[in-house]
Amino acid sequence: MEGYILLNIIDKSVVSDYSQGQHSFKKVVLKNLEYQALIEELIETLPDYYIDPLSMACTLERLGKPAAAAKLRLKIPEVTKIRSGDIGEVITTDYIDEQTVFSAPIKKLRWKDHRNMAMRGDDVIGVFINQENQTIKFLKAEAKSNLSLSRNVLIKARGELDLDEGLPAPHALEFVAERLRETGSQDLADLIEKAQLVDGIGNNQVEHLLFTFTSSNPETLQREAFESYGGNIKQSSVGFQVSNHQELIGSVYQGVLDGLDD
Repeated sequence: MEGYILLNIIDKSVVSDYSQGQHSFKKVVLKNLEYQALIEELIETLPDYYIDPLSMACTLERLGKPAAAAKLRLKIPEVTKIRSGDIGEVITTDYIDEQTVFSAPIKKLRWKDHRNMAMRGDDVIGVFINQENQTIKFLKAEAKSNLSLSRNVLIKARGELDLDEGLPAPHALEFVAERLRETGSQDLADLIEKAQLVDGIGNNQVEHLLFTFTSSNPETLQREAFESYGGNIKQSSVGFQVSNHQELIGSVYQGVLDGLDD
């Protein structure tokens, strides 16, 4: 079942907003009362990020539940660092779909080379289509999941957002377009390729999102990094603070695995 992870969580969290010109910074602190609700939402949603539900349903119908469970187990990372990064991307993708005008057209983790390896390229790409004139805008997002946020993490994130002159990486856009074609979204794939290969993409068609998921208070360091940006691409910076960061990640993956044994 495709669903939103943060639909009710953010409304019940402690949120602080700050803006600087066209740029915005938001800190979201998860209340302890919402901790278990977030775990349960992630347990329910996470399998869909690794395998298309239709593919899972087909395996279940043809081969039975043990085979379907084995199929998902092959996709679930075993390495703690990879699990942390994947959860960060999942929450970032959900934030884009739910809290911005953009949408993430594919769930990139379904195409990982290996479950214990991070995917290359931009973490998440969002798109917004103006239906009146069929023009397209892009959101280039960088997701960072760390127990404690550091300046080095933020410097690395800034560097990755600024690659390719701040535009989405050409190979990342082509990856998205090809996956969209494979899944039947031909019109959107055409719009992406036209923007990239024919029209060109300008800075006014791009926004950046830096999303951090961390146990430490992100405000001082992340706001410092936010305020130091000197470019002309619109920036959104979000710090999602969950005190039991590592425990949450462990509970989510264990919950998914336990469900496969039921």
